[in-house]
Amino acid sequence: MPRPISATVHTTALANNLSVVRRCAPHSKVWSVVKANAYGHGLARAFPGLRETDGFGLIDLDEAVRLREYGWAGPILLLEGFFKPADLELVDRYSLTTAVHCDEQLRMIETARLGKPLNIQLKMNSGMNRLGYLPQRYRAAWERARACSGIGQITLMTHFSDADGERGIAHQLDAFEQGAEGIAGARSLSNSAAVLWHPQAHFDWVRPGIMLYGASPSGDSAALQGRGLQATMTLRSELIGVQQLNAGETIGYGSVFAADTPLRIGVVACGYADGYPRLSPTGTPVLVDGVRTRTVGRVSMDMITVDLTPCPQAGIGAPVELWGPSLPIDEVAQASGTVGYELMCAVTQRVPMRAD
Repeated sequence: MPRPISATVHTTALANNLSVVRRCAPHSKVWSVVKANAYGHGLARAFPGLRETDGFGLIDLDEAVRLREYGWAGPILLLEGFFKPADLELVDRYSLTTAVHCDEQLRMIETARLGKPLNIQLKMNSGMNRLGYLPQRYRAAWERARACSGIGQITLMTHFSDADGERGIAHQLDAFEQGAEGIAGARSLSNSAAVLWHPQAHFDWVRPGIMLYGASPSGDSAALQGRGLQATMTLRSELIGVQQLNAGETIGYGSVFAADTPLRIGVVACGYADGYPRLSPTGTPVLVDGVRTRTVGRVSMDMITVDLTPCPQAGIGAPVELWGPSLPIDEVAQASGTVGYELMCAVTQRVPMRAD
């Protein structure tokens, strides 16, 4: 008999969230970011809900090839670019757009034997300090790329580090505009947070990721109120056991939780081997039989335990929502000291996942 845990990917919610992006940035084209196997949703399951996008952004060459095999003929952007000269054969064969963030990548394109010029996104390091050319070196890189016969269209690209926080984007937008002054070409700057909160940075292309999956780039689900985004993944299970604790009794490994009063406890078929965070503390929200309650004690490999005080009617077989439309994944992540991105990506292969 299979364990009762399962995950569902909501195709209509993905399509809805893409439409929200278009409402937020009505004059921009959209790169729908589907890296990390579509943020844990599964590329094949997410594709039908996002196929009205203008292009897909991802990291892995294999995932780019899979999109072509699904029938996608539109633009595909490699967000980190390519890594070895041999990668360019696939980039060329499958007509991929690639980020270029360093001289080594330019050199590989200059010496490659390509069937046609590659479209690139030339990345500027405007303050994120991961990948890209510094603003003062950007024009020289652009001129070198423009002179390369193996390069076609050049889009100007950067990435914001604080679009979801108090610091905002002004310092990076200023750096970008200074480095790109006088350079013609489409611009691609905005991640989900900038799509939501910084319309001055939308330009020609936006690159939403987490908002497509119904979660907040800031980790605060309240920040999305009124936006119309919908949860795209539900992780659900059932109660597989019930225990009665007396005052003073403990539960789980390490006995980290002791009952103050007599307490009825439910045991849920879900643990860190399914992707639920091991470090989620007592008090992490969970829905049992449609009623909001809390986890208690330490998360085990295969089980978590929950307080059944708010739902005395719940018994073995009662449905449990770990996150989903009725319990925002951001709330679970925030209680667990992480972000919704990680929870989505952490659901393990042993959890059956389907699209509805």
